[in-house]
Amino acid sequence: MEKYRKTMKILNDLVTDQVVPGMSWVLFDHQQQWQAVRGLSQWRPQPEKLTADMQFDLASLTKVVGTVPLMLQLWQEGAYELDQPVSDFLPELGSSVATIRNLFTHTSDIGGWIPHRDELSAKQLTAALLKTQQVGPSVNKKIHYADINFIYIGWIAERLLHQPVHRLIEQRVLAPLKMTETTFRPQKRRAVPTAITRKRGLIRGETHDPKGFVLGAHCGSAGMFSTSKDLTKFGRALIETNLNGLLTDKTIDQLFVDQTPLSGQHLRSLGWKLHHSWAVDHHPVICHTGYTGTLIILDRQEGQGLVLLTNRVHPRADNEEFIRRRGMLMATYLNEKEL
Repeated sequence: MEKYRKTMKILNDLVTDQVVPGMSWVLFDHQQQWQAVRGLSQWRPQPEKLTADMQFDLASLTKVVGTVPLMLQLWQEGAYELDQPVSDFLPELGSSVATIRNLFTHTSDIGGWIPHRDELSAKQLTAALLKTQQVGPSVNKKIHYADINFIYIGWIAERLLHQPVHRLIEQRVLAPLKMTETTFRPQKRRAVPTAITRKRGLIRGETHDPKGFVLGAHCGSAGMFSTSKDLTKFGRALIETNLNGLLTDKTIDQLFVDQTPLSGQHLRSLGWKLHHSWAVDHHPVICHTGYTGTLIILDRQEGQGLVLLTNRVHPRADNEEFIRRRGMLMATYLNEKEL
């Protein structure tokens, strides 16, 4: 436990200092594992204790836990090529410049801004995202992280397999991995609340993400709920068994190399952000964050990982102290795991 002493202190101080109501975290290092569930599931309207079986809104971790493994299976099956134009599958976009690799690496320069977006129905929002968006001049030149990239990726999967992307993830990722604590439709009592908003009140059991809330089962960028236990199962499976054989060595390799079409190293693989290990060889480590206060870091070479679930947006989303401490946490963890 001494190895991760500073990392654990930063984690636990998030609750002690009331930066977040509660948290569930897991650190694993080969066969060793440390974990804790601390604090409350909510402060308002009244305090409620957090329990280990409660499910957090993963927000953008949905991208890498669900949509990326689904799409990589389809890539292995030859359903598409990474440098194939997005318009081959979504002709409504018009432009043939942006590729599927651009979507994975957020280099498409498609902004995703829709006027009065949150007032639209699912049908109206879908039409707007397909028919009013333009590929900008910085395609292949700049990384601009945007949910729309993974909304499009999810829709490509839907057009290939003719089912909602959430259902495809359930069938082709969650079920084979036996991730029984992961769902897109949590029971309200088990869901950890997120923000309190004027329009929706206390958000509980429904995705916090506005686009995901409107699009429902057709959103590849958000909507998944899970526990640290299940995310640890996923993380270990990814770096130890190629997701229990769902993917090949060659496919998993693609997650640990820069996939951007830009010159130089820009630290984006297929959906994941890349960091360099602090070890002598500076080998790649993958990570992703979620808006609601979630984080996963995986080191395939060293068999190590960190999973953190919080609801940092409760009761309000403007929690910059969490963002600052998350940066400290990641740097400290990357340093300590090499000790």
